[in-house]
Amino acid sequence: QVQLVESGGGLVQAGGSLRLSCAASGRTFTDYAMGWFRQAPGKEREFVAAISRSGSNTYYAPSVKGRFTISRDNAKNTVFLQMNSLEPEDTAVYYCAARRGVLANTANDYNYWGQGTQVTVSS
Repeated sequence: QVQLVESGGGLVQAGGSLRLSCAASGRTFTDYAMGWFRQAPGKEREFVAAISRSGSNTYYAPSVKGRFTISRDNAKNTVFLQMNSLEPEDTAVYYCAARRGVLANTANDYNYWGQGTQVTVSS
């Protein structure tokens, strides 16, 4: 089992920034690719970003590319999502997820999930 705990969400004005963190425990962190997903009210969960086990490869949804940056600190078993130039459309619950092997951009490919952290962007 892998336990994931997100933090860093909150309320921010449009154009502002937030940095989400996800702390992992329970298994060897470097065995897992990590992803961030989000879910807005009334919408399906959608992919945001993913990072490979070493951190050398990343992948972003088109809607966030150039504004968000995913990174990981394998020494601290933590993955981050730096979110800049936030827009009201980014408002959602953000989830951290883990899967063994290569990174992926589909929720069904991830085995472990955090409880989520709320991000609200006001206009």
